[in-house]
Amino acid sequence: MHGYDHVVVGAGTAGCVLAARLSEGGGRVLLLEAGSATAPAAVAVPPAWPTLMGSMADWADRTVPQRATGTSVAWPRGRGLGGSSSINAMNFVRGHRAGYDAWVAAGAKGWGFDDLLPAFKRSEHTEGRDPALRGVDGPLRPGPAIERHPIAEAGLEAAGQAGHPMARDISGGLEEGFGWCDLNIVDGRRQSAADAYLTPNLSRPGLDVVTDALVHRLLLDGDRCRGVEYSVGAETFVAECAEEVVLTAGTVGTPQLLMLSGIGPADHLEDMGVQVVVDLPGVGMNLHDHPMCGVVYRSARPVPHGTNNHGEVQGLLSTGIGEHGPDVQIMFVDVPLRAESLPGPDMENGYAVMVSLVTPFSRGSLRLADTTPGAHPVIDPAYYSDPRDVEIVVAGLGIAREIGAAPALAPWRATEALPGPDVRGEEDLRGYVRSNIRSYSHYAGTCAIGTGERSVVDPSLHVHGISRLRVADASVMPSPISANTNATVYAIAERAAELISS
Repeated sequence: MHGYDHVVVGAGTAGCVLAARLSEGGGRVLLLEAGSATAPAAVAVPPAWPTLMGSMADWADRTVPQRATGTSVAWPRGRGLGGSSSINAMNFVRGHRAGYDAWVAAGAKGWGFDDLLPAFKRSEHTEGRDPALRGVDGPLRPGPAIERHPIAEAGLEAAGQAGHPMARDISGGLEEGFGWCDLNIVDGRRQSAADAYLTPNLSRPGLDVVTDALVHRLLLDGDRCRGVEYSVGAETFVAECAEEVVLTAGTVGTPQLLMLSGIGPADHLEDMGVQVVVDLPGVGMNLHDHPMCGVVYRSARPVPHGTNNHGEVQGLLSTGIGEHGPDVQIMFVDVPLRAESLPGPDMENGYAVMVSLVTPFSRGSLRLADTTPGAHPVIDPAYYSDPRDVEIVVAGLGIAREIGAAPALAPWRATEALPGPDVRGEEDLRGYVRSNIRSYSHYAGTCAIGTGERSVVDPSLHVHGISRLRVADASVMPSPISANTNATVYAIAERAAELISS
């Protein structure tokens, strides 16, 4: 296939943004997606998102057994148009500005909060917000819950009773405290990246979208990328472009494709029998995620079914242990969320005050399991490998317990199911943190922006050592942000489109 200006690999959040932006004004773009063009009906139904885990819309990865637990952890990620924006829990929240400014300090010049702010704003249409901070004419229409769940309402009141400040716009990136966070729910339905960016532009003559297209490798002429090889069913195709290939396959898919193409740590590639094109040690390294733990309660009365995403209110707080601003996120969840292995109340008779470690010190890695395109890679987020992370979560559980015991939640609170009222000592709480581990599915960092030897892309998102190849997805985040990652991925893609078009 010839005649394209750009080939974009992966139709997740970033891929949908780039396909739409790069095809504006007559640009010729090929967007390749390994998943299907059709999605399960549950994608559109906000409270049904947990049923999408393990479905056709999920790559359904798992980590290697974690040293902290001895067990593997489920790692869902989106497969299909919209990617993870089609299966996630729909929180649309920027991290605190301190996290982005730390990127600049580490060598990602031009990627601080103020640098990203125009890209954040381009993605969104908000109402009743400060227009200097929030967008007013973007494709997405995020906003707080309209039909509010009573657990969320009681939780927000309880946070105030426990002495925590109320934020005016907890999704904006400038405040700590508690508030109603923005959700990607419009008229009672999920609004994915495909809904907002891709579907309205499918009729453009310069935009081609191919689904069920598994990309095997990049086509490289020495240090120059000219296209990709991919298959649809049993047929193999070559797609070339006049300008650039842009990888938007995510924190897992992008480094996997780079390594399959000979770009990555030379020792690992040689072990896998892959010819080394560029020895780039940072590919697949620096993997980070937000682990979750929480206080689970048996409810004093049945918890009603909500119409939103099970987590409408968030708090962003500092324990004093982490770096780069607030380090824990607190969320009131109207289901008894916990690790797969732990007992507890059923869905209608429990709820949770969840704690997410949003500035982890731990870093993991992603490696090839074999050289089969699309195979599950070896994923090791190395949760709690840095002991400071456990201490932050233990401190966060203390905050969660104080809020959970506040008067506003008394009508809902029966007993503490997990960790349980007898679990009070520091060592017992550390053990509980290690046993009750869930991924928040905020994977990032495996192709970090920077100029050092462990970086993978430069500040303009070009892959070191290869021309005409960029990366524009969550994998470029050099360090964690203190929020759900989806809003930031939209901003990364919007900024990438500007860089590519300039």
